[in-house]
Amino acid sequence: MSQQIAIQPISAQAFAPFGEVIEVAGEPDKIINQGQCGRYHDRASLDFIEGRAGVSLFNANPRSLPYTLELVERHPEGSQLFIPMTEHPFLVIVAKDELGTPGRPLAFETKAGQAINFHRGTWHGVLTPLLAPGLFAVVDRIGEGANLEEHWFDTPFVVARPG
Repeated sequence: MSQQIAIQPISAQAFAPFGEVIEVAGEPDKIINQGQCGRYHDRASLDFIEGRAGVSLFNANPRSLPYTLELVERHPEGSQLFIPMTEHPFLVIVAKDELGTPGRPLAFETKAGQAINFHRGTWHGVLTPLLAPGLFAVVDRIGEGANLEEHWFDTPFVVARPG
């Protein structure tokens, strides 16, 4: 038997224990390019143990709801920033660490134009676009050593919109 998780809209406050929501909000920090561009400066806290920041492109298959969550992962050596390259929202699943294993997951849905940055060591679901194409720029740690831990749930969760 599976357990249910209701998707909630993502907000900076609700997501803060797990990472950062990166978006254009409020007034820009600077106006640049001859007054034609607002710069929202330094919005993600990249955090790496050794190695370097690298930019990769991910092209993920879209998933449908309800979504069966069987696996979460984390990256103990570095943060991981997902920047969608389309206007489509995507599903973000996270869990607090409970003595080395994930606690009960939470599910968020982004809005168009939002990116997310997972803190180093945050348990999270795999990349889960809800519409095609699922194209993302990803900034994460490139370096030697293992930077991936996976956890398979004994009983999967079913993630769905409320109601």
